Amino acid sequence: MNRSSDSRCGCRSEHIPTAVKIKGFSGEDATPALEGADVVLISAGVARKPGMDRSDLFNVNAGIVKNLVQQVAKTCPKACIGIITNPVNTTVAIAAEVLKKAGVYDKNKLFGVTTLDIIRSNTFVAELKGKQPGEVEVPVIGGHSGVTILPLLSQVPGVSFTEQEVADLTKRIQNAGTEVVEAKAGGGSATLSMGQAAARFGLSLVRALQGEQGVVECAYVEGDGQYARFFSQPLLLGKNGVEERKSIGTLSAFEQNALEGMLDTLKKDIALGEEFVNK
Repeated sequence: MNRSSDSRCGCRSEHIPTAVKIKGFSGEDATPALEGADVVLISAGVARKPGMDRSDLFNVNAGIVKNLVQQVAKTCPKACIGIITNPVNTTVAIAAEVLKKAGVYDKNKLFGVTTLDIIRSNTFVAELKGKQPGEVEVPVIGGHSGVTILPLLSQVPGVSFTEQEVADLTKRIQNAGTEVVEAKAGGGSATLSMGQAAARFGLSLVRALQGEQGVVECAYVEGDGQYARFFSQPLLLGKNGVEERKSIGTLSAFEQNALEGMLDTLKKDIALGEEFVNK
């Protein structure tokens, strides 16, 4: 769901020769698009521009996400929902509170899509170590902005890093979104790579809903509260959304320090979303 798109996109997509039937919708009322949906991906909202921070995004995007999730709760309450709209650390909390107020919240069916952090990590590691990106899979935990993004480089099989490489790679992954915004000089944010990331997560979720076994993706979900109410971690996906929240494993000293250092920021981001709905 992206309110900046219109039905003409659907019309163009109908010309692509696949077995999937595509329809496009437009307008403030999303009901026709939501009827019968099993998966809803929400990307509507403003994108970052140079000089914008998370609070700027929040001021516009919070209301958009709240409105769309209210419509999801009414029209397809059992659907799995993937939140792409930034700031994800906060908009997922908004979605959860809206669904809770509607009496339809299922924490196994609400996801913050953080896949962009994974594909960036895979790309950067592959470049550094002379590997193909498809040979690398970096788990990324925490949240989806700045210091809350924590790539677990110590868990990448068959690859080793110096302490300096770990520090530099982590910083580059955390700041990759800002790098793109500045490079586009006001022309938008990471649209192409985000599209690929959204497609990867959406297709993985659909495969799991259809019964495929062993589908694992990292995403930002409500867990047991060990670190924060919402936390990105590896998930085993299944027919009902999250089948298992997998352990983040053993962390290096660098990663453990980074994890402990991010939690206050992450918890404040979450509280902002909760307060927006419950004020």
